[in-house]
Amino acid sequence: MAATARKTNWFAIWVSVAVVVVLVLVAVLVVWMNNSAGNPAPGPTPDAANIDVETGAIAVGDADQTMDTYIDFMCPICGQFEQAYGESIQSLVDDGTITLNIHPISILDRASSGTEFSTRSANAMYCVAAADGTAAVPFMQAMFANQPEEGSAGLTNEQMLAIAAGVGVTGIDSCVNDGEYSSYVTAMTDKTPVAPGASGIGTPTIAINGEVIANSSLPAPADLATLFE
Repeated sequence: MAATARKTNWFAIWVSVAVVVVLVLVAVLVVWMNNSAGNPAPGPTPDAANIDVETGAIAVGDADQTMDTYIDFMCPICGQFEQAYGESIQSLVDDGTITLNIHPISILDRASSGTEFSTRSANAMYCVAAADGTAAVPFMQAMFANQPEEGSAGLTNEQMLAIAAGVGVTGIDSCVNDGEYSSYVTAMTDKTPVAPGASGIGTPTIAINGEVIANSSLPAPADLATLFE
């Protein structure tokens, strides 16, 4: 009887140990998940009031209605979109109709001869926006005005810093040269929604009041306001 009791006691002890181990593992998992939720990228995130760190949106304006644009600075269609719609979009921001949420993403690193221009340029956009929110749109416009051809090496960091200086932003050399937000760009790119009818992430991707639309459904630039009526 004594031997049987000892075996039963040891069994109970090991069960208790196993329970404690499981509880510790659950606690560690909860802490890890909470930390992951607070930091969506494995590196630095841009800290500025105009940047939503969870979505990667650089906000321009403060209206309730929103237009989200997901862009890659190597994407020629993004350049064409800016040329066609940029003025109309800015007018809607200026008259208080919309908040423009710009998402610089990176899907065309493969098209920049190994220089990862898409990631570098998106990183530069965050560097500029974090330094001066009012310079975000002018920087974007200047980047598209100087857009390199797809398949080329893209712009150098020095050229992008010169463009930033041209819109009034300096002192971001280390942010650009060190690729401070590169891992953040990658994390936000993975969150890009897929447009209706598309087979994967593409640019430009447009969302109106949180609903992603097909680019083919965009009205003419002069009628863009009809999307928000």
